[in-house]
Amino acid sequence: MKKNRFTQILGKNVILVPYKAEHVPKYHEWMKSPELQLLTASEPLSLSEEYEMQKSWLMDEDKCTFIILEKSVFENTRDEIGAMIGDTNLFLYDSEDCTRLAEVEIMIAENNVRRKRRGWEAVLLMLRYGCEELAVEKFQAKINLDNNKSISMFQKIGFARVSESAVFKEVTLEKCVDGNWKHWLMEQTQESKCVQTGG
Repeated sequence: MKKNRFTQILGKNVILVPYKAEHVPKYHEWMKSPELQLLTASEPLSLSEEYEMQKSWLMDEDKCTFIILEKSVFENTRDEIGAMIGDTNLFLYDSEDCTRLAEVEIMIAENNVRRKRRGWEAVLLMLRYGCEELAVEKFQAKINLDNNKSISMFQKIGFARVSESAVFKEVTLEKCVDGNWKHWLMEQTQESKCVQTGG
């Protein structure tokens, strides 16, 4: 998405940065993992296909993605590649009831930062960005039925189960945006800052 190509979101422990070509080789290595392919319902791509995917994330107006950096590592090294720990995405479309809907995804690829609430912080930052900058009215998450930690996390954020598919082995959760929930999001991310880096 062109809108976020110069946007950084600075959180307490993570930084969200646009997905750029220099991030592709490390991202490609992550996605060779059968575990991550299963959890993200992804098919492995060749390196050239991954570069094409990065370009589509940059240009397509119905997709928004950020690479998640471990803030302390980046601040100590200024090395985005070394600080990469995952990504978070929004797929935007108009739903049947004409609301602005976004499917949200979160992936923490580096084992050493799992269970440190980096995914929690990153997804809250992305949800707030979706509300404030992309006018999202409803969020949806589709999660592998075996991924109990992710299901539990989204339920704690306020999402509710709306359907379950035995065929696709996934559960769908949704959250409609309202004033109280937006206020809660802002409270949870009050230390964050959205900055423009160029453009």
